[in-house]
Amino acid sequence: MLSDYTPTEFTHDGKTKPVYVRGHGPAVIVIHEIPGITPNVTRFADWVVDAGFRVYMPLLVGEAGRDVSVGYVLKSLATICISREFHVLASHSSSPVTDWLRALARHAHEEAGGKGVGAIGMCFSGNFAMSMMMEPSMLAPVLSQPSLPFPIGAARKAALHVSPEELTCLKDRCAKGGKLLALRFKGDVTSPGERFETLRRELGDAFEGIEIDDKYANPKSPEPKPHSVVTEDLIDEDGQPTKEAAKRVISFFVERLKTA
Repeated sequence: MLSDYTPTEFTHDGKTKPVYVRGHGPAVIVIHEIPGITPNVTRFADWVVDAGFRVYMPLLVGEAGRDVSVGYVLKSLATICISREFHVLASHSSSPVTDWLRALARHAHEEAGGKGVGAIGMCFSGNFAMSMMMEPSMLAPVLSQPSLPFPIGAARKAALHVSPEELTCLKDRCAKGGKLLALRFKGDVTSPGERFETLRRELGDAFEGIEIDDKYANPKSPEPKPHSVVTEDLIDEDGQPTKEAAKRVISFFVERLKTA
């Protein structure tokens, strides 16, 4: 499914990572979930391309194009837990990889042009789009099942995995017209409802949260419980809540990046 994408590399501050690029129009950075760029992550990216955007898919962990399996998930999870680029238990600081992602956003904006850049993070990367708001070109941040910090204890369940400086920037930009969209399944304990409550309290009307009943998850998903809203647990049929959520993400990109 990646055959239509151009494999490139992007380097910032001495760190080089693969990036898969496709499409024309304003840039949207699609940041994969655990275990990596799976076929269903690529399917979602294809929908963004079809809507008239230039997609940049960085590979942060795992292998590009490999299917989901239990062993593959565990291997990728172990990688992020020990990597210095990801701080999986940090409540009030972001993962260091977000600095590289902000630089990628600047590069994508310079290359693709337009009003600005959008980004969607999923699962372990779900919170990253908030940190990326420190980059002025980031106009359309989306959080899909944001799972960091790992929700061990009440404080971490409600935490946002951003630094105080990043949260202040996010709130300031939202006060000036910025918006943030987030998605989760209602029963997802890895992306707890307390996190959405924090976002509503901190951002007010600038926050749009979509919470889907678990019964609408794909029954054929490899996930043990409903989790991946726009990928593994999505039912690809119009009218299905997960498919409508994916459509809302794309319309959010259109509103923020294309509408005058």
